[in-house]
Amino acid sequence: MSKAANGGPPLLARQRQERILAWVEDHGAVRVAEIVSSLGVSEMTARRDITELVDRGLVDRVHGGAVALEPAAVEPSFESKSIQYVSEKARIAEVAVPRIRPGEAVALTAGTTTLAVARALTTLPHFATLTIVTNSLPSAQVLYEATLQARAEGKTAPTVMLSGGKRTPSDALVGMLAIETFQQLRLDWVFAGAHGYDLEVGLMTPNMSEAATNTAMIEASRTVVAVLDHTKWGVAGLRSFCHPSRIGVIVTDQEPDRATRESLVNHGINLEVAKRDA
Repeated sequence: MSKAANGGPPLLARQRQERILAWVEDHGAVRVAEIVSSLGVSEMTARRDITELVDRGLVDRVHGGAVALEPAAVEPSFESKSIQYVSEKARIAEVAVPRIRPGEAVALTAGTTTLAVARALTTLPHFATLTIVTNSLPSAQVLYEATLQARAEGKTAPTVMLSGGKRTPSDALVGMLAIETFQQLRLDWVFAGAHGYDLEVGLMTPNMSEAATNTAMIEASRTVVAVLDHTKWGVAGLRSFCHPSRIGVIVTDQEPDRATRESLVNHGINLEVAKRDA
């Protein structure tokens, strides 16, 4: 998006909305702050433009902005998600991982935010003492490279396990082989990403097989830590895989709205916000 030329007339509402829609179609999402900065309008005007686009059925509203329309059963590719909100996901991961103690067993679901968690795990001083299980090919690669580096330096390396299964668009391994792997384990933590979060049913995904695999991972774990960037609030998926009552902590990058905060409190979920450095 770009502002009207200096000295030129301000953009009409329809022109602004066309630029906002083009941005969402190109990038998958836009923040109110980005609209304000790029188009030189007030926050109220930016929100009004988003409301108009939502009413016209062109975008979906999320906390702090808008996202592209996605049918509940359509799963975006890992590549498309990996370029969105990279710094926010890194901050979420930095806040999420320090709770892990030496010697604990950790599971990671698939996704780009949990990939950031995998990277953050490698920075822990007790990384070598951990047992880490995942069905995510990218996360397993990050962890495998870190173990190779540790061994090359003559250091102890963690135990890393990758489940088997069928590959999905999010580079997850799913199906009975993966489910059976997790059913045999007892884990301290599972760090779970999601396609979206619904106040009533919890973490959601558009992939039925991934939902079943994630459920098995969650059932094997003592505590669920959901890692969700701010665009996931209110986003639907085909199936829920973790009810809010099962979630211990949600780590996100922006405060959700009041209704969401109240719902989290009612379900006993601790909310942690990974704020941007001043």
